[in-house]
Amino acid sequence: MGQVFNLPVLNQLTGQVENLPHEKNMDLQLTGQTAVVTGGASGIGLATCRAFAAEKCLIAMWDVASNVDEVAKQLAEQFGVSAIGCQLDVTDSDAVGRAAQTTTEAFGLIDHLVHGAAIGSGKFGFPFTNLSPSDWPRVLEVNVLGMVNVAHAVAPVMVSQRSGTLVFVASVAGQIGSQSDPPYSASKAANINFAQCLAKDLAPHGIRVNTVCPGMVQTPLNEAVWRAWHDQQPEDQRLSYLDWAAAKIRTLVPLGKWQRPEDIADMIVFLSSTRAAHVTGQTINVDGGFVMHW
Repeated sequence: MGQVFNLPVLNQLTGQVENLPHEKNMDLQLTGQTAVVTGGASGIGLATCRAFAAEKCLIAMWDVASNVDEVAKQLAEQFGVSAIGCQLDVTDSDAVGRAAQTTTEAFGLIDHLVHGAAIGSGKFGFPFTNLSPSDWPRVLEVNVLGMVNVAHAVAPVMVSQRSGTLVFVASVAGQIGSQSDPPYSASKAANINFAQCLAKDLAPHGIRVNTVCPGMVQTPLNEAVWRAWHDQQPEDQRLSYLDWAAAKIRTLVPLGKWQRPEDIADMIVFLSSTRAAHVTGQTINVDGGFVMHW
């Protein structure tokens, strides 16, 4: 039988204690780089801004919320970094273009884009006939054409730099045909597909493009899905938000717990770093194993 060494003994024998990878902190090498985050004033977007700020990035927070500038100022004070807020609707291509110009004027470059701005239909879509055709256009306009507008505004800046990363926040709903909100699911599938198109187009310019798909995350959008379901149920079958979500998690998520906005943000920032230098055109699930069931 071979001899089993515990780690301290093995370290003594090899003399490589200082060189063990797990003894080192991961250096993401993002200090001083510029990160643009759409939907950055709340939820996953805000968690992503905070994660980039913790790496000492310069932050451009793009959001439809009227308080985006104030949220950016608070972020700057907390982390000791430069941050600006740009209020815009991603469906307005001119406004998106102006935000890109404002960002480059403030920071010089756009090194990283994270596109998280999205909406749902606000209705429970199972079966799909619970919705009408009129429930679709706004979701597709925000979630699909918004992504197109942002890509068209930012990609030329990165091409001129011959560097950059783009991460699009989609959803596991875009992979499994989730019946909860068909317009949302379809839009997220489009996000994944278009991100792959971008990855192919932009790779020759040294630009990487990936998609991150959250699973069950406590956000206002997730709660809106519950509300739409709840309002259609008979009185005796209604569940509170937490009970509804807990039942879904027990049934569908092998790790058995919520994903936090910070969990999604960690993956986004990693994909934006040099540690993921050979990762492009990929769809990464941060879902506690949700998609394994499909």
